[in-house]
Amino acid sequence: MQRIFSGIQPSGVPTLGNYLGAMRNWVPLQDTHDCIYCVVDLHAITQWQEPAQLATQTREMAASLLACGIDPRRSILFLQSQVAAHVRLAWIFECVARLGWLNRMTQFKDKAGRNTENVSAGLYTYPVLMAADILAYKATRVPVGDDQRQHLELANDIAQKFNHDYGTEFFPAIEGLIMGPAARVMSLRDGSKKMSKSDPSDQSRINLNDSADDIAQKIRRAKTDPEPLPSELQGLEGRPEARNLVGIYAALADTDHASVLREWGGQGFAAFKPALADLLVAKLEPIAMEARRLLADSAYVDQVLREGAERAAAIADPIVAEAMRLVGFLKT
Repeated sequence: MQRIFSGIQPSGVPTLGNYLGAMRNWVPLQDTHDCIYCVVDLHAITQWQEPAQLATQTREMAASLLACGIDPRRSILFLQSQVAAHVRLAWIFECVARLGWLNRMTQFKDKAGRNTENVSAGLYTYPVLMAADILAYKATRVPVGDDQRQHLELANDIAQKFNHDYGTEFFPAIEGLIMGPAARVMSLRDGSKKMSKSDPSDQSRINLNDSADDIAQKIRRAKTDPEPLPSELQGLEGRPEARNLVGIYAALADTDHASVLREWGGQGFAAFKPALADLLVAKLEPIAMEARRLLADSAYVDQVLREGAERAAAIADPIVAEAMRLVGFLKT
């Protein structure tokens, strides 16, 4: 089976966007691929984190992944910081990557804004560590959203240059798996912005631990326009908030936008929003309940992560050791 690597930052309670864009899609991949899933806590500290909060959020993210259906018997689930091979390979890749390549990374420009002189060097070289995360396992498939395509291209550039510089075909090419039309869920307050854990307004997102009442309230308050839902896809043009809610409904119902519009076309949001809220509660409440149960037994979550790190290291350590030998590092 092809080996998959994917990671998610522990930067807060997962949102509906995380669930539909990544977490939910990881579950069926366990049936068809050799899956390695990682809570990327090293990436999280590219921006300052309060230590106790980072520890809490890391365990919460792991529990959420398990609650969504990641099975530690069929996959490897671990913390990035617990497998040293990531950092060892990242330094080699720092020396392979070119500054010009990193200067073209648009995500850094988006996150740093006008403050490029004061952000961490880690934020700038983040894509290099991401390349090491993947290639430490010689993974050939990575589930990604459109916003990660450029980072995947960089990882392939680094792998190719390493192979060229050291006269080998050691690292494989990586292929992105673009996961479905619902991979990009937008803010409930602004349909032009991606739903994000970092948005200062909690009303902008559905969190996986939201209660049924919270979900109903957030959907009721979600920004819309006064027009009824159209019956055809063309009618969503220029209506980002309507498109977002229809897309969420379609993803949760395992259907497409057109089918949702055939059912709801001509009806107003006063009818559509309660149905969407009910669908959200039906899908998310079992996950929230299981995550709470797991967090009440944190020793089990920690054991899963500890055993996952051991299994991950058993794969990555020999690969990175061979990369170090190819570079010319002595093993004494």
